Amino acid sequence: MTLLKHIEIVPNFPKEGINFYDIQSLLKKPAIWQNIIDDLSARAKQQNADIIIGIESRGFLTGLPIAQALNLPFGMARKKGKLPGKLISQEYSLEYGTDVIELQEGLIATGARVAIMDDLLATGGTMKATGDLVKKAGGEIVLSSCIIELHELGGREKLDFPFEALLQAPLNPARKPN
Repeated sequence: MTLLKHIEIVPNFPKEGINFYDIQSLLKKPAIWQNIIDDLSARAKQQNADIIIGIESRGFLTGLPIAQALNLPFGMARKKGKLPGKLISQEYSLEYGTDVIELQEGLIATGARVAIMDDLLATGGTMKATGDLVKKAGGEIVLSSCIIELHELGGREKLDFPFEALLQAPLNPARKPN
């Protein structure tokens, strides 16, 4: 399946010079979306994942249906201040400043085999921080995966755990949006 032809690319969003790969265009096509979930589910199953973690917020769209398909628990990695209860946190760098991502304490059992899901990997900061958080919680990352990887930004090189993407996309595609 050639996914790129099904993804709308919005130029100059969220700011000038950035091309936004909008997965909403995939969500409008149930058969294609189901193929994506089936592919990612097979990858997580092959790695014998015990729990699926989705990164806020579009990682919830991939992670939850994968967890349901595999009858596994699902957990949310969220930005600071969005989860109740006792939390573990991980600060990470952004282009301008820092942010914090959190998990609920006790979500990941010590030694649990964790698959982390998101929609897109760009610079790798959020995925790396989530991975660090999973390790801090006692989990073993057996897979991290996205639908789209903007390979030119080198995010994969920042990760010290397994990563796979369904599609490697260019920063500045030659085609116009759908």
